[in-house]
Amino acid sequence: MLISLFWNTAGVEASSSYSVIDAESGRLLEGSNEQTELPIASLTKVWTALTVLDYISLDEEITISEEAASQEGSSLYLKPGEKWTVNSLLHGLLLQSGNDAAYALAEHTGGSMEGFVQLMNEKIQLAGMEHAHFTNPSGLHSDEHYASAYDMANMLRLALQDAEFKKIASAKSFTPKERNVQWRNKHKLMHFEDNAVAGKTGYTKRAGRTLITYFEKDKKEIIIVTLNNSNDWKFHVDVANKVFATYDSVKVVEKGKYHLFHKEVIEVEKDHYLLLNADEQKDLLNVLHIPRNSDADRSYLWNVYIKSDIALRFPVKKIK
Repeated sequence: MLISLFWNTAGVEASSSYSVIDAESGRLLEGSNEQTELPIASLTKVWTALTVLDYISLDEEITISEEAASQEGSSLYLKPGEKWTVNSLLHGLLLQSGNDAAYALAEHTGGSMEGFVQLMNEKIQLAGMEHAHFTNPSGLHSDEHYASAYDMANMLRLALQDAEFKKIASAKSFTPKERNVQWRNKHKLMHFEDNAVAGKTGYTKRAGRTLITYFEKDKKEIIIVTLNNSNDWKFHVDVANKVFATYDSVKVVEKGKYHLFHKEVIEVEKDHYLLLNADEQKDLLNVLHIPRNSDADRSYLWNVYIKSDIALRFPVKKIK
């Protein structure tokens, strides 16, 4: 029997997946198996960090437990009884991928490991992600711990909207006040690629190499996720260069007041942009969904279509 390994046109193994999204809108620009549920290893820690920031402040102190200090895998070598600030532990989590930091943060935030995992999954549901579920804060393998490349990309997109997360995740190095050591961010593209601003690495035997990167160039913002790609550094750079060359940042809705045909007035509070290629720019259509009861205190929905597909949707308030 002949067994062959198939490759897609982007050069990614069929058992792998990848996703490229517009970091402003979350729109999928390209991908392969992007909705497939796969192990993601330490990319989990993006969501761990954001969940922590929802509940506790950076200057809180955490006493390291025996359980946290004994976690397997990548480690900051925390010792039981040590006191660390949340800020230092989050830097250790995202820059050095410390599993002991993940456990300590989870225990403190959720009251227990189980409590924290519940918070993580509730946040996933609230974000409307249908292809992600976590069983721990570090990404250690479990059959019930997974995400799709597309959901993972949107996790980072949401996390980057938190100013504290973005500052930590984009740090190239950090020296914690608790220890005379400098942590260098393990995401090497952040040190050698000007357009790579933030991201996270991951690896387990079951997940393979996983990588997520946020790129910025000329007011264009994209997020790339690869799951189980052995050539991920080059793939991210090549795809980012291709997307930046192919897509333009286009203002699709302008900030301002709009008068409707029945004398109502709505207001768009900011300009809205999409990354669009040349063909997509020819097929834009703006459609306003008006509530049936125009007197009700309900938001209108502004929809931007590319042909028949919704590329952007946001609520708009009536002001008159």
